[in-house]
Amino acid sequence: MAGFRDVVGRALQAGLDLLNKQVDGQRSPDRPGRQAPRPGPSGVRTAPAGERARQISYAPDLDGAADPGEVVWTWVPFEEDASQGKDRPVLVVARAEHGDLLGLMLSSQGHRRDDAHWLSVGSGPWDREGRESFVRLDRVLDIPEHGIRREGAVMPADRFDGVADELRRGYGWS
Repeated sequence: MAGFRDVVGRALQAGLDLLNKQVDGQRSPDRPGRQAPRPGPSGVRTAPAGERARQISYAPDLDGAADPGEVVWTWVPFEEDASQGKDRPVLVVARAEHGDLLGLMLSSQGHRRDDAHWLSVGSGPWDREGRESFVRLDRVLDIPEHGIRREGAVMPADRFDGVADELRRGYGWS
């Protein structure tokens, strides 16, 4: 089963790469290779992971909508001041009842390695520099579908399963 998931993950990633090439005309001239971030807060809300617990499953699908297992980019508010934030990668882990996405932010800051609420997911195409990435487990982002960019990647199934196991074990997800 893991071999099948890897083949599907690679095929989905190839499709995402093709779609990303098609949006080159929408790239920001001041940040080559990236789309311009959405201005200001995009309606993203945050909550402790235990309060948003739900069933989690790996289901990337190149159907034009973000799905669990995909890494997308969106504006994420800072904890200390929700009126400020930055554009960053987010791992989609589920959908909320009202159709919004539930995601976990990614960081490439190495000091996250020693933090109990962060888990290494290795490197991937979501980081153009190929740096090791860490996913934050204790803070879930509730993201309106229109608040994301389609630029991103598919997280390999085995790494997504590691994130899902941690959410189940420590935060009450099923």
